[in-house]
Amino acid sequence: MKAEHLHAIRPPAVAGRFYPSDPGELREIVDALLGQASSEPGATVPKALIAPHAGYIYSGPVAASAYALWRPARVTLRRVIMLGPSHWVAFEGLALSSHSAFQTPLGLVPIDPGAAELLCLLPQVSVLDEGHGREHSLEVQLPFLQRVLAHFQIIPLVVGDAEPEAVAEVLEALWGGSETGIVISSDLSHYHTYPIARECDRQTAHVIEALDPDQLTPAQACGGHPIRGLLLAASRHHLSARTLDLRNSGDTAGPRDQVVGYGAFAFDSGPRR
Repeated sequence: MKAEHLHAIRPPAVAGRFYPSDPGELREIVDALLGQASSEPGATVPKALIAPHAGYIYSGPVAASAYALWRPARVTLRRVIMLGPSHWVAFEGLALSSHSAFQTPLGLVPIDPGAAELLCLLPQVSVLDEGHGREHSLEVQLPFLQRVLAHFQIIPLVVGDAEPEAVAEVLEALWGGSETGIVISSDLSHYHTYPIARECDRQTAHVIEALDPDQLTPAQACGGHPIRGLLLAASRHHLSARTLDLRNSGDTAGPRDQVVGYGAFAFDSGPRR
């Protein structure tokens, strides 16, 4: 994707619905969620995070438990690879945006043009703005990143039907060092009763902690395709996965007859727990 093809700004699609559209209110809510998240003094800054993507009233506290771990990297983490599932458009592979930046009520988040151009050399990656237009899975992560990190660029990828190896190859191409982090956007089980969802999500957490992509099914996580690719890449890089938080909408702001599961996970070079 040549620089001259980049154009305009991708406007927010779910501001005012999934999170506040007023900048002051949004800043206050995100900061409060991060402030309530438990901290780990001296802990290793994770290379990758899995965070949920529902409305903040439902999954915000769970997402904050992941992003809080990046606070020590506020200045050093300058590039974030973002992968989330497609909820609106069916396609093969991974979709980039042709825009130069994503906008939220907190401001603009620039896309790394060099990284985007590099990924377009891979056959599983294409530019598909339609995949980003109404998609919320990446957008809802941005205000957390904007409050945690100082100056950063993103590589936003909406993931369609893609094998773990294809996703892992994309991650490997941009893996980098401490300046680069990875965010996988995913909710967990959908529309089970509260006790069934809790059991399903516990099993999913075990699969993620075991770095076993073959055991993760679409019913366990809507972001299953990007998660499976991360598990493969994390295993190759000898990372460990740990569960930070595991709740559902019945724990946060909804009834318990049909719930959606949320999990936060961190991947780093520390020992498995």
